[in-house]
Amino acid sequence: MAETIPRADTTTRTAERALTLLSVVCENGPVTLGEAARSADLSSSTALRLLRTLESTNFVRRDEDGSYRPGATIVQLGVLALSQESLVSLCRDPMMRIVEQTGESAYLSVPAPERQGLYIAIIEGTHSVRHANWVGRKFPVESSASGSVLNGHVGQYGYSVVSDGVERDVTAIAAPIRVGERTVGALSVVVPSYRITPEAIARIGGLLVNETHTLYI
Repeated sequence: MAETIPRADTTTRTAERALTLLSVVCENGPVTLGEAARSADLSSSTALRLLRTLESTNFVRRDEDGSYRPGATIVQLGVLALSQESLVSLCRDPMMRIVEQTGESAYLSVPAPERQGLYIAIIEGTHSVRHANWVGRKFPVESSASGSVLNGHVGQYGYSVVSDGVERDVTAIAAPIRVGERTVGALSVVVPSYRITPEAIARIGGLLVNETHTLYI
């Protein structure tokens, strides 16, 4: 009796093949169907089916001569990844200065789909009790200091403060990183609430605003 391949395994294999094809096109494009199939070790019929799917989602595009090259979607994703990596490098020194002057953990976050933000970098604080690493974690813009500034909402002094937002017993202070009128990221400090005072909030908020104003993007 023929072995039945579980659906999950089939889906995984299809995804792997599609990603392999996409890599071939990105690394070697423009490529013909035959070249792509040989490089990905696929039959021409399987490669054609997967390339048509990638073409329908703009991950690849097909030229008039039938060859394939990277499409608009993969180019946009690449630009986004590079811009975030550049932003991390650009903010590293300001974040280190923030930590040196406050002892608290400093975060860099950027907008994410579905009204969320995404933490993409941290310089950990120097206190023995400090905030855990949230890099790679998404957060709702409605209930966080970083989300507030990513959403364009800051207080009269240019920063936002939220307590017990993303996590209980934690106070966050954030300031926006702007390119012209557009907010592209947020620098924030996350502090255990027992250690924060109104004076400390004002000092940290002013420090964040000063550091974001030094960034030229």
